[in-house]
Amino acid sequence: MHLLVEVPDRHALTRGAKGLFVRLAKQLNRAWGRRGQVFAERFHARALCSPREVRRALAYVLHNARRHGSHGSGIDPHSSGPWFDGFSTRRERDDPAAEFIRRMASWAPVVCRATSWLLRVGWRRCGPIAVEERVLAWSEPG
Repeated sequence: MHLLVEVPDRHALTRGAKGLFVRLAKQLNRAWGRRGQVFAERFHARALCSPREVRRALAYVLHNARRHGSHGSGIDPHSSGPWFDGFSTRRERDDPAAEFIRRMASWAPVVCRATSWLLRVGWRRCGPIAVEERVLAWSEPG
């Protein structure tokens, strides 16, 4: 699971992540009919400081399923992509999940509106994200 979150400080991030993972673990254990630890690691945090870093992180999160081979082309219907307004084009006519994505986008958003300059405006200075963009790993130059 990959998330981009805005928090005022490290303490807020730690508390929020802990609460989220406890809730997810309880639900998953209930669904699987089991008990015990679900997540091996709590979370890995990385502060993003530049428009290029934020744009790259957005592309990475939105296209992560394609990187791992579990989603072909178009907007991943299991991501927050249907609510994302920073794609260069949506190419819905070519997207096999276009109708589902259109319906999802009309539902209540699963994302919060960004408050920081970097997530609202800054990353856009590096260009919109293409629906079919090749996503680099964090270690690749780009």
